[in-house]
Parts: sequence; structure tokens; C-alpha cells
Amino acid sequence: MNATGPYNVGEAARLSNVSAKMVRHYESLGLLPTVTRTDSGYRQYTDKEVHTLRFIRRARDLGFSMAEIAELLALWQNRRRPSASVKRIATEHVAALDAKMAEMAAMRKTLQHLVHCCHGDDRPDCPILDELAGERPAH
Repeated sequence: MNATGPYNVGEAARLSNVSAKMVRHYESLGLLPTVTRTDSGYRQYTDKEVHTLRFIRRARDLGFSMAEIAELLALWQNRRRPSASVKRIATEHVAALDAKMAEMAAMRKTLQHLVHCCHGDDRPDCPILDELAGERPAH
């Protein structure tokens, strides 16, 4: 194997820090172009595909959806792209993360209140279960 591949799916996965299953999944979604295969049917990846897999991995680590990643990949591969398009996707993602964080903070506050109200003893009364069952208000 030389410095530019070809790599089998396991090697490409290792080099990009993505599981072999996810490499095949990204290919099936069209995030990776269909790669060449050996006569015996094994996929062969080059440094270009490994670089693309690293891009996908970093985007997933930042929480981008598959649809967003597809859009970002298309922009990344288009050298004539306007950076405003990339910034729009990232800005929308930040707003979605902010909304999710606010939602999680509200869930945490409610759960903290319920934990505070629960005696946690041998009695069967439990405001946590009552709230989950819709039998009493959380506040």
C-alpha cells in the first residue's frame, strides 16, 4: 500500500476515525462517492475519500445533521462557493443548539425540583412518578 492508497474499508475507517459500518453508510447516503472495487468486490478508497470521511466525522462531532453535512460537503467541494452559504448553515446550527440547550436546561430544572420534592425513603409516595404519570403538576 502506498501513501495515497488504495485503502480497504477497514484502513479507510481507521485513517478517518470512522467505523467501517459508517463508511459504508455514508457511501449509501451519497455523502461519499461510489468508490472503485477490486475484481473480488472489495471497496478501494484513496486519500481523497479518507479526507472526505474526516470532514464528515468532524461535522458529525459538531452535531450537524446528515442533510447539513451533505450541503456542507457540496459547498466544500465547490471552490467557487460563497462563504455566506457556509456561514448560514453554521449560524442556523448554532441557533438550533442554543434552543436545544435551553430545552435541556428547562428539563434539568424540572427534574431537580422533582428530585428535591421526593423523600427518597421507604414510602411509596413519589412526586417524580406522579409527574411522569401526569397526576400532579411539576411546580
